[in-house]
Amino acid sequence: MIGRRRAPRLVTEQAQAFTFTRRAMVLGGTQIAFGGLLAARMGWLSIAENERYKLLAESNRVQLMLIPPRRGWIVDRHGKPMALNRPDFRVDLIPDQLHDKERVLAALQRLLALPDDEMDRVREDLERAAGYQPVPVAENLPYERYAAVSLRQPELPGVAPAQGYSRFYPDGAAVAHLTGYVGAASAKDYERERNPLLITPGFKVGKDGLEKVLERPLRGAPGARRAEVTARGKLVRELDTRPDTSGKTVRLTVDAGLQSYLARRMGTASGSGTVIDCATGDILAMVSMPAYDPNSFSDGISHAEWDMLSASDHLPLMNKTLQGLYPPGSTVKPMNALALLDAGVRADERVLCTGRYRLGRGYFHCHKRGGHGALDMAGAIMQSCDIYFYTMVRRIGIDRLAAMMRRLGLGAEFALPVASQRYGTVPDSAWKRRKYDAEWTIADTVNASIGQGYILANPLQLAVMAARLASGRALAPRLLAHRPVETPSLGIDPEHFAIVRAAMSGVVNGGGTGASARMQVPGVLLAGKTGTAQVRRITMAERRRGVLSDYATPFRLRDHSLFVGFAPAHAPRYACSVVLEHSGHIVTAAPIARDALTWLFDAKRAETTLAVLEKGWGGDIPTRMQAEADAWRAARDGAAAAPVAERPR
Repeated sequence: MIGRRRAPRLVTEQAQAFTFTRRAMVLGGTQIAFGGLLAARMGWLSIAENERYKLLAESNRVQLMLIPPRRGWIVDRHGKPMALNRPDFRVDLIPDQLHDKERVLAALQRLLALPDDEMDRVREDLERAAGYQPVPVAENLPYERYAAVSLRQPELPGVAPAQGYSRFYPDGAAVAHLTGYVGAASAKDYERERNPLLITPGFKVGKDGLEKVLERPLRGAPGARRAEVTARGKLVRELDTRPDTSGKTVRLTVDAGLQSYLARRMGTASGSGTVIDCATGDILAMVSMPAYDPNSFSDGISHAEWDMLSASDHLPLMNKTLQGLYPPGSTVKPMNALALLDAGVRADERVLCTGRYRLGRGYFHCHKRGGHGALDMAGAIMQSCDIYFYTMVRRIGIDRLAAMMRRLGLGAEFALPVASQRYGTVPDSAWKRRKYDAEWTIADTVNASIGQGYILANPLQLAVMAARLASGRALAPRLLAHRPVETPSLGIDPEHFAIVRAAMSGVVNGGGTGASARMQVPGVLLAGKTGTAQVRRITMAERRRGVLSDYATPFRLRDHSLFVGFAPAHAPRYACSVVLEHSGHIVTAAPIARDALTWLFDAKRAETTLAVLEKGWGGDIPTRMQAEADAWRAARDGAAAAPVAERPR
């Protein structure tokens, strides 16, 4: 079926005009709206965002290059520098000024005597660097090499010799564990701060010791140099320079002369020495030996040297003063005597020492195999009788003993600007239940009475113990020099202190175990206490053979030697502790403490003693032992000729 055909629609001229007009209005409106949006956007950018884009444009045109600040000095109590800055000659490359790269690099390698691997590093840095950013080539250059490059600079475009500052430690290893050292910032340092200064050539941050802990005040504020560059980073001209602001000078309580002397006096021994001012708590010396040279670390240590230091059984990388933990041995006996007196034990009560103390089926021995006979408290301290303290401390128990240990500084955390401290252990019955879920035993008390067993202390705590015994006050050690603060009394009967101090004077001057510590200064007496700490259990067979601390015994198996003391004995001004690791009886701590305190009263006399010792240190062990004996005789003869009256410095 065929449908009907639809008639064509007639379009009039009026309809066509209407349609055109409507479409033109829509298109025109769209154009007007779009133009309005563009105008509004341009107005927003040119008015509201003007400052922002002006700064962005300026940063594209001008580059800011930071100038590393000069680090603040670390000085001793007298203002003598212990860490300072010295001129540092370096050579950098400016990539966009480097036209004939290979020729220039070859000339630099010849002038600076750089190895091939160092030149490979320079080439890699050049590939990654922006055109205006300096690329370090060499630093800490001798002046002759720096001058040679400066003389040829006109023929070496892109080479930028520069003079800055590097860290220097005049006393070297003597202050290593105290000041620490500086080094280039690590990726972790940069991630933590996001500070562009950290990646500026020549800038270094504190890596250890006071340099690390006091980084902020020592760092200072960087300077800046503004330079106009092209879009490709090419230098057009330098605009202006803002100078850097040096870091603050940090003054310590330490006496640099004593610090250096004590480090030299310890020689090749492994251990630590600490000296404290009994009037203020100032730490006058804090030495840990052996040590590394912080100048080598700051300049960049080699892998071979690092491996050697890391592998040494004398632990030169560890600050033994704060991080070494040792059984304090018999150095705690004066403190334990205070605990006995405080508990009501009479000083004149005697104990018979036969050389051994029976407990159950076993025996605890005195260091003197034949025994000391009947001794009172002063005699027990002077002769370091173990049996006396086994007997008496058992009466009062561990809890009263531990309380006295804490009052005199053992187990304490001191507010010092140091990266880390190890606080040791002051055990009591509650501690053992927490630690081992076991009850405290009488055998534990007997061990604790002579500074063995669970007790551990660091050398700084032992020095604080000596200072509190000397002063009767709760002195707190300090490293940063500032106005002294009043320290409270320990609340212990002054008569008890007098009894203990007199006994400690007898240890050194009255026929006790510390005769080798007798002072060389006329009129000055030293009071102290010796100690020997076992690092392993000694069998009866070894006792019979007499190989307890022989120099033939392997280093790690020898006993530690300890000494605490103060001087003058009857008007204490200075206190000290010396701990020698695994020294056995080859080198004992007492003469070292003696000489350190002698230096404070008569530095010339102390230096003379050290000169005698150093002549024998270059030989074998028997030769060194003979040198120690010669120095001891010199100290004995000098002390014998001294008048009894004391005179403080």
